[in-house]
Amino acid sequence: MAAPSGAASCEDFAEFQELLRVMRTIDDRIVHELNTTIPTASFVGKVDPGQTCKELYESLMDAHTNRERIIKNCISQTSAVVKTLKEEREKAHEDAALLKQLRKEQTKV
Repeated sequence: MAAPSGAASCEDFAEFQELLRVMRTIDDRIVHELNTTIPTASFVGKVDPGQTCKELYESLMDAHTNRERIIKNCISQTSAVVKTLKEEREKAHEDAALLKQLRKEQTKV
């Protein structure tokens, strides 16, 4: 079960959450994955359990690595936006819209 590996957009938080939900599918279905990976007695001679378990492990590790990369990338992008907004806020103390935007971005982080 492959996870999406495209670049994630952090601007739309709901879209980002949906991407993470899709990427968690393999974790959410781990019992099913194990049941279909480990052969029953009638299939022991037809399937190499060591190889199928190795493939499942690699799939899990790829999914975790991709999720971690996307999450860290989003944190980095959003932190940069927060830093920029804080600098702008220092220059314009009375800008309510800027303060609202800053708080929104801080909440994302």
